[in-house]
Amino acid sequence: MWPFVCQFIEKLFRETIAPAVRGAHPHLSTFSFTKVDVGHQPLRINGVKVYTENVDKRQIILDLQISFVGNCEIDLEIKRYFCRAGVKSIQVHGAMRVILEPLIGDVPLVGALSLFFLRKPLLEINWTGLTNLLDIPGLNGLSDTVILDIIANYLVLPNRVTVPLVSEAQMAQLRFPTPKGVLRIHFIEAQDLQGKDTYLKGLVKGKSDPYGIIRVGSQIFQSSVVKESLSPKWNEVYEALVYEHPGQELEIELFDEDPDKDDFLGSLMIDLAEVEKERLLDEWFPLDEAPRGKLRLKLEWLTLVPDAARLDQVLADIRADKGQASDGLSSALLILYLDSARNLPSGKKTSSSPNPLVQMSVGHKAQESKIRYKTNEPVWEENFTFFVHNPRRQDLQVEVRDEQHQCSLGSLKVPLSQLLASDDMTMNQRFQLCDSGSNSTIKMKIALRVLHLDKQERPPDHQHSARVKRPSVSKGGRKVPVKSPVEPASPGTGGSTAPPTPVLGGGGQDGAGERAPPPEPSPLGLHDLGRSSSSLLASPSHASVKEPTPSIASDISLPIATQELRQRLRQLENGTTLGQSPLGQIQLTIRHSSQRNKLVVVVHACRNLIAFSEDGSDPYVRMYLLPDKRRSGRRKTHVSKKTLNPVFDQSFDFSVSLPEVQRRTLDVAVKNSGGFLSKDKGLLGKVLVALTSEELTKGWTQWYDLTEDGTRPQVGT
Repeated sequence: MWPFVCQFIEKLFRETIAPAVRGAHPHLSTFSFTKVDVGHQPLRINGVKVYTENVDKRQIILDLQISFVGNCEIDLEIKRYFCRAGVKSIQVHGAMRVILEPLIGDVPLVGALSLFFLRKPLLEINWTGLTNLLDIPGLNGLSDTVILDIIANYLVLPNRVTVPLVSEAQMAQLRFPTPKGVLRIHFIEAQDLQGKDTYLKGLVKGKSDPYGIIRVGSQIFQSSVVKESLSPKWNEVYEALVYEHPGQELEIELFDEDPDKDDFLGSLMIDLAEVEKERLLDEWFPLDEAPRGKLRLKLEWLTLVPDAARLDQVLADIRADKGQASDGLSSALLILYLDSARNLPSGKKTSSSPNPLVQMSVGHKAQESKIRYKTNEPVWEENFTFFVHNPRRQDLQVEVRDEQHQCSLGSLKVPLSQLLASDDMTMNQRFQLCDSGSNSTIKMKIALRVLHLDKQERPPDHQHSARVKRPSVSKGGRKVPVKSPVEPASPGTGGSTAPPTPVLGGGGQDGAGERAPPPEPSPLGLHDLGRSSSSLLASPSHASVKEPTPSIASDISLPIATQELRQRLRQLENGTTLGQSPLGQIQLTIRHSSQRNKLVVVVHACRNLIAFSEDGSDPYVRMYLLPDKRRSGRRKTHVSKKTLNPVFDQSFDFSVSLPEVQRRTLDVAVKNSGGFLSKDKGLLGKVLVALTSEELTKGWTQWYDLTEDGTRPQVGT
């Protein structure tokens, strides 16, 4: 299929991406692609996930792990400045969702195919001549990342490519997609952040100027900056549309603002399917990829209901919370499908056909359609959404304008109160334009949906808070118990009445950033476990296992996992399971392909893993080729649910020469995907494989012992 995919990509670049770039900046108005050749190396699909639970039975949802590394030849120019640039190679890595819907009882059985990325993919472009391009007056404030964002976001939710396979009538619903819900994010405060600002050449540690970047798909919000604080309070609120779940996540990164380059303070990733399940969460979340720090969020999952009777209660609720929002919270969502216009008048200064576009606004929030050139009967077929504070008092303002002559071709005002009285709170019709021709109309479908928070009744022993707040693995390798500073845990919620949970250190680093200090000795009831394992691990027959520090063993903090680990260590000490690793093993095939100039790693299976819960574990395998720990260098298998002996049989490769790879180390971690925070995963065990062997070109398949931090490299044979 690749030659035909290339034809589609060329069309995509010329007809869709180029106009988007031209509209992004006045100085890019003459931007165009003069050649698009993406090369002969095809795109790879490294894995496919099919959703079988909690999905509409009239659709099929697939998530494809897309990987493309290709030499290509893409030339672009800006005629206005006689400037040319090009692209020599492109890398794209990300999760692309494919939806087949609606399923129908006739060939081809599927009504349409929709493609999009759940979040912005990793996109790396090797430019030629870009420096000259960015030296153009007016463009020197831009960077290649701006252009990357334009290209990447075209295929990121809520944007998508939809390919109809059936008649127009069956496509109507696909053209008017309703979000699955709205996520209201109360970005409240943080505590115990790193002090990144230093004085006297680093001798005096200062504070930080923290701010947050919040992402849901292509929707990005940035908080205000709190000056000189390690415990900042923001108390800001953001509202984001959620079109797809499961699979979509809330991503948050904290930074310290600096004059030159902002320092990273930690991150957080939350599975939105879990938020929908809980409806309302007000929690302290430990930060990932940082040695310390936690963030307090209040998350509300709002459902979209076509019920005007619920509006009064919603309005009362958001007025009560208004003090937390700078602009008032939303009570409803307006969804608008802009179809077409008819019999538009010609431009006032000439009799030629206009270049019409539509400007729409609700309150001070405005959006604009694409331009349709040289036509009195434009067809747009575009979707728009507006958050509405009070639909009883607000209007939808619509104006059709001629872009070429900067004049109005007609306008329209729709009081949103009309929608409250309409069937299903929806209007689908042609509207007569004011200040226009006598027969000038615009066709739109508009729907109002009340944002309803379903405050579920919770049993007294509901455990979601305890599950979220459990001690977590920071990427700096230190484990700390997370306790809310607001109030102590109450009996029945895993709090003060329970015996202390051992906090087990280790794990090493798992991501970008500076390496954290070694784990600190834990005061929480570890000496018994440490004593039994110390005598065991010091024996010569177990020399391959690293001698423990006072906070030993794996990055496992759940009581079930800790209990099982103790039992296994006792078995090893008594010689009942001699020669086995207490954390289990992983089977890998490793070889270097000189023909492809790649290191190929096949992850076959694991055995005898630690159980993270009563249902077992949800293991997956993560790999880096050290010292590269960038996100682009990470490889991950799929997740195997509820098993201690998962089978993966997945192949991965790293582009690296043989002399270079023999100086590198393969970092392999088996992690547990269960739990609330999709990024806050417990470590089940690690192995570091030194790749110095002369047999690397022939390859080998071997079982490796998993250890608590993998610090003793194992050489394959």
